[in-house]
Amino acid sequence: MLYNEITHKIIGCAMKVHRVLGNGFQEVIYQRGLAIEMQKQGLNFSRELEMTILYEGIDIGTRRVDFFVENKIMVEIKAIIELNDININQCRNYLEAYNLPVGLLLNFGSPSLEYKRIYNTKHPDTKTQH
Repeated sequence: MLYNEITHKIIGCAMKVHRVLGNGFQEVIYQRGLAIEMQKQGLNFSRELEMTILYEGIDIGTRRVDFFVENKIMVEIKAIIELNDININQCRNYLEAYNLPVGLLLNFGSPSLEYKRIYNTKHPDTKTQH
């Protein structure tokens, strides 16, 4: 799988944060905890990175990504009861808009950490992997 080693490391960090904090906090609390854990693991990341959204090559606005890790992987954080298709589709749309191959959707709001690797099937790097 594309970037499997990095996504595995990020998920491990998220699991530790969830194990320590449990569920019930706002997203920003988990975001801060995850930043600490990823830093401990030596992952290079930007937090709340403002990224440009392009429509047919034209800049139509920006959106902040919770984390952009190793200049490759978008990480979106949720603190909701459970992930649903809307969350997954939203993440996939962001990957396409940012032209990124893979992202992680992490949900700290459930009793156990939920995570999904999301792939941009339109990205050239992903096409060679599937």
